[in-house]
Amino acid sequence: MHVEIIPALTDNYVYLLVDDDHKEAIVIDPSDAAPVLARLSALRLKLTAIWCTHHHPDHVGGIDALRAHLGDLPVWGSAHDFEQKRIPFQTRALSDRDSVVAWNHEGRVMAVPGHTLGAIAYVLPGIVFTGDTLFLAGCGRMFEGTPPMFYASLEKIRALDDQTLIYPGHEYTLKNLEFALTVEPSSVAVQERLERMRVQLDNGFPSPPATLRDEKATNPFLRVHHADVVARVREWGEASSTPAQVFGALRAAKDKFR
Repeated sequence: MHVEIIPALTDNYVYLLVDDDHKEAIVIDPSDAAPVLARLSALRLKLTAIWCTHHHPDHVGGIDALRAHLGDLPVWGSAHDFEQKRIPFQTRALSDRDSVVAWNHEGRVMAVPGHTLGAIAYVLPGIVFTGDTLFLAGCGRMFEGTPPMFYASLEKIRALDDQTLIYPGHEYTLKNLEFALTVEPSSVAVQERLERMRVQLDNGFPSPPATLRDEKATNPFLRVHHADVVARVREWGEASSTPAQVFGALRAAKDKFR
């Protein structure tokens, strides 16, 4: 099993989870059908399911066309989104810790509300698809949740094995690292990662995946317990005493960042 990365729209990523033995694939967050159909054709893969991390149009916009071309594919998403009828053609409603199986690989659903109330992540051996909850070096905007809710969701992801590969929903890595450098300006880890990502992207390679270990070292939203991050937030005049409050102050600052 491996992951194919498909750039879509302006800065979205769609992913194919591919079973090499059976030449089958599952698509995660198909924002646009055209690049997915092209990659399936090029690799001669049969699409067997659609998995969604949340309901936003730039993550589900290709479902209708995929089903029109390929038939009545099962569509998975959260129970919350199912109840609200927010994901087109959704056939399965998933809750926290529900099991998922991709061929002979067992995984689970992780409810991660904050960006939206129905946000979920798909955790499989060694990988996690985080949608717009956790980006590389950043996190999503808080459209429907609260700081304590979003903080708790990120802590659930943070508890995964350090070698877990993170596959996020967008290519925001450079700006996220630039913001991270304003939070920890003396961080060598952030400075070095920013330079690596500039070279990588300039050469036409996407930034995902990254290990959770890298995220813990450079992503300020996973570092809300660290003294340097807490001190920076207090320098901004935020009277933040809990990790959730530090998270909230960071998210508010990121919303205003360039």
